[in-house]
Amino acid sequence: MFGVLFMKCPFCSFEESKVIDSRPTDEGERIRRRRECMSCGKRFTTYEIIESVPIVVVKKDKSREVFDRDKLFNGMMRACEKRPVSVDVIEKAIDEIEAELQNSLDREVTSVKIGEYVMDKLKDIDEVAYVRFASVYRQFKDINTFMSELKKLLIEE
Repeated sequence: MFGVLFMKCPFCSFEESKVIDSRPTDEGERIRRRRECMSCGKRFTTYEIIESVPIVVVKKDKSREVFDRDKLFNGMMRACEKRPVSVDVIEKAIDEIEAELQNSLDREVTSVKIGEYVMDKLKDIDEVAYVRFASVYRQFKDINTFMSELKKLLIEE
């Protein structure tokens, strides 16, 4: 049904078995496989998990820390405070950002790049939240830099 795979049998140590059943478990985080040994015919169960390699964030001061989804969530929640943006929308945006980071071949990403991803998402979600986040992220020095960002936003519409 599924083909012959190399997985050592726990009963006779033969290295070939066939998968007779496969199904996701733990909300798709793991796969449960029923196998049958090609030598002794006994059946056993294995589980496969997706190995995720941690993403390292290189901060502006060149220090490094492991990517923290909660920090991203808190920053976006602050930007969206008192705005008509649901937690689900923020979670979805963070999922998309995290998927983009995981799918890139780089194991290190700058905090600047993550900030750009957040601003791209917030621009589509809520313009006020975008301006709030950008004002902190880009550290506007005066009203003119703030106004120039607002003008860019208006031109893009």
